[in-house]
Amino acid sequence: MTKIIPQPVIALKVDVDTYVGTRDGVPRLLEIFDRFGIKATFYFSMGPDNSGKTIRRIFRKGFLRKQLRTGAPSAYGLKTLLYGTLLPAPMIAASFPKLIRRAEEMGHAAGIHCWDHVKWHDYLPAMSKKTAAMELDRASSMFEEIFGHPACTTAAPGWTVSPESLEIQDSLHLLYCSDSRGYAPFYPVMEEKRFSTLQIPTTWPTMDEVLGENGITPETVNGHYLSMLKPGLNVHTIHAELEGKAMALVFIGLLERLREQDVRFVTLAEVVAEYAGKAHEHIIYMGEIPGRAGKVALQGAEWRKC
Repeated sequence: MTKIIPQPVIALKVDVDTYVGTRDGVPRLLEIFDRFGIKATFYFSMGPDNSGKTIRRIFRKGFLRKQLRTGAPSAYGLKTLLYGTLLPAPMIAASFPKLIRRAEEMGHAAGIHCWDHVKWHDYLPAMSKKTAAMELDRASSMFEEIFGHPACTTAAPGWTVSPESLEIQDSLHLLYCSDSRGYAPFYPVMEEKRFSTLQIPTTWPTMDEVLGENGITPETVNGHYLSMLKPGLNVHTIHAELEGKAMALVFIGLLERLREQDVRFVTLAEVVAEYAGKAHEHIIYMGEIPGRAGKVALQGAEWRKC
């Protein structure tokens, strides 16, 4: 009997972290997706761009090396690296409401990335539940003002979660979240508490994690990604600031090669419809991964309640 191998499925998740990524990267990605007939899931930063404050991470293990090997200063631009320090932090979503809304009008899914990307990424572990709730509430209000309806999904900056943030997400009655790194959709359990919002984890490393590592260059990175393509669901997080700007041509090359592999592209909302009934409960914890400074939320073993 011939074994039927599932067709590779790819969900493209777009994290939009900055003012310049919204202004320049989002339009380019919308153009690219339209050319290929692909629908993606965009997560927008709704509040201030405080990117300059990431300088505080310079003493974090691996941060400076990552910035240098990925060419972050040239990719993000000098002004972005000064926002929130020597330059005022511009408001992102309020500056580009029509552009942000265009993503949904073109058939893409849209959700909340954050209010203040740097604040959430760097300080969530020390945040009170009240402060974390205020961050998501401000982002939710801005999202609803722009789109005319509540958000049904969020994706944490830097894949940074806490039991409190997962509890807040549950209270918002979201359909799904994409806060973690892993291998299959799951319901998260953290510190022995089970949460009800489906997690759809990123399964591939991001471009900034692999460039410059193990000899991987812009010329070879797409071959690396193709080697990771598996039957069934693959979730690839890209960034408006990289694949929508400096690495746009490399990203186009990836889409061309994936199309040759007869993959099916879906939004994360379509993943929910297809996988929610099959998802199990898994531990979620903060741990380290290659190529990224600091810890991210990781999908652990399946949880068995005693």
